Amino acid sequence: MDLGIKGKYALVTGGSHGIGRSIALALAEEGCNVAVFSRDSNKVKKVVEELEKKGVKTIGLSADAMILKDIERVMKSVIDTWGTINILINNVGGGGRWGNENVEETSEEVWIDVYNKNALAAIRFTMKAIPYMKKQKWGRVVTITSILGKEGGGRPWFNMAKSAEISLMKTLSMKPDLVRNGITFNSVAPGSIMIPGTGWEKEKKKNPVEFKKKIEEEFPLGRLGTPGEVANAVVFICSEKGSLVNGSCISVDGGESRSF
Repeated sequence: MDLGIKGKYALVTGGSHGIGRSIALALAEEGCNVAVFSRDSNKVKKVVEELEKKGVKTIGLSADAMILKDIERVMKSVIDTWGTINILINNVGGGGRWGNENVEETSEEVWIDVYNKNALAAIRFTMKAIPYMKKQKWGRVVTITSILGKEGGGRPWFNMAKSAEISLMKTLSMKPDLVRNGITFNSVAPGSIMIPGTGWEKEKKKNPVEFKKKIEEEFPLGRLGTPGEVANAVVFICSEKGSLVNGSCISVDGGESRSF
């Protein structure tokens, strides 16, 4: 299937690891030129090498999405190099394990930092990308949120930040001056994804027997998801084939969540 995005210019925030890396590589497979950044310059370098092997143009930067000047620097680099941006993937996020199970013992700074890392970063990048998308009358903005942005459970600062991201995409998707200029806004809500070096892998190593029991009892598919499975959904939404998908929050969780 030709997804119709060959030659487009995409920015994947936090694109050096996990879901972000998989999205960057999946877009490159379709012929998209891809820019990525993260705080870890070594990881960025490795992903850029992987992307270049697919024959596309790449930009790799070391930057922190919680610093406005870094966001401005990333966007300036993309525009100075390519002149525009067609696809924005708001992937930077996290904080689901930050703080304390006892909310009263969790500082206000945790609430603020988790919001800034997720929702505020998405707001800032989206607002900077929209003018270029309007000018060219085509654009795709996809924000990677979480099933915990759609239902209860988890730590409240994380749920609130992820709910805010979903709300941002839905609200923008209803603006005629944006979507009638060919821009769509969607969010993708992953469930539990096995990513090397993150919480689930640590849980598995800590107590393999208990981990296996939990997976078999609580996950319909009997396994966690993979970053590549999330990336596949994202790439379709970014494509010409997904032109009617606008304002949606798509769960990619193997049936793990309980909301409709």
